[in-house]
Amino acid sequence: MLAYLQLMRLDKPIGSLLLLWPTLWAIWLATSTPSVHVVVVFVVGVIVMRSAGCVVNDYADRHFDGKVERTKNRPLARGALSEKNALYTLFVLLLIALGLLLTLDKLTWLMAGFALITAMLYPFMKRYTHLPQVTLGIAFSWGIPMAYAATIAQFPITCWLLCLANVCWTIAYDTEYAMVDRDDDLKIGIKSTAILFGDYDKFIIGLLQIITLVCLTLIGINNHFQQFYYIGLIIALLLFIYQQWLIKDRDRRNCFKAFMNNNYIGLFIFIAILVS
Repeated sequence: MLAYLQLMRLDKPIGSLLLLWPTLWAIWLATSTPSVHVVVVFVVGVIVMRSAGCVVNDYADRHFDGKVERTKNRPLARGALSEKNALYTLFVLLLIALGLLLTLDKLTWLMAGFALITAMLYPFMKRYTHLPQVTLGIAFSWGIPMAYAATIAQFPITCWLLCLANVCWTIAYDTEYAMVDRDDDLKIGIKSTAILFGDYDKFIIGLLQIITLVCLTLIGINNHFQQFYYIGLIIALLLFIYQQWLIKDRDRRNCFKAFMNNNYIGLFIFIAILVS
């Protein structure tokens, strides 16, 4: 059982949280009084689809993970589960996700198709491009228009500003994550933005973080939010500065701490939206 939990990363909820926060942002930006049904479906859906994405990722990387320090003990890499076990698990997860989706409207069904494609493609992109983090950013952001489709069936400018903010934020934090594996990835031929950006990694991460905050500021202006919203953005700015300090020497442990710190970014922005 533990091996299955590890395969789905249910023992490491950070990925689910980073996917969940922007989805919750979108739900509460679309409507200040969302239905319990929509919230429950999206929360459970996020967990299920993130787990499915992790299964696909481990299946795709089953011949590489054993050569990377951070991933060498994953269930497929250490032989705790077979490839068939992984595929059966993926099938069950996708079946659950489909059941959840069918409780929503048809517009959301159409949006979900693109989300599934990007989620399934991401693990394979690192073999062909140095921009897999961009694919992840799109995959992690598509829950935003899905949330708007499920709540108000419209896509106002706030929806797309939020998408842009989240794509930039995702690329930034996943580059921090990729910095942890950069040396191993170079040895085995895996590509990432951490490798592509090279010596400019910290600068580009900072630029992406600034764009994220600018988009969120524009959302606040467009929606006439009060000062409490901007206090949340100031806290996010301070956390981004802290992350820059953590990654300044590109130390693996500190880069991972910087990545983990993004959970607080998501939390404080969510609180800022709630009180606005």
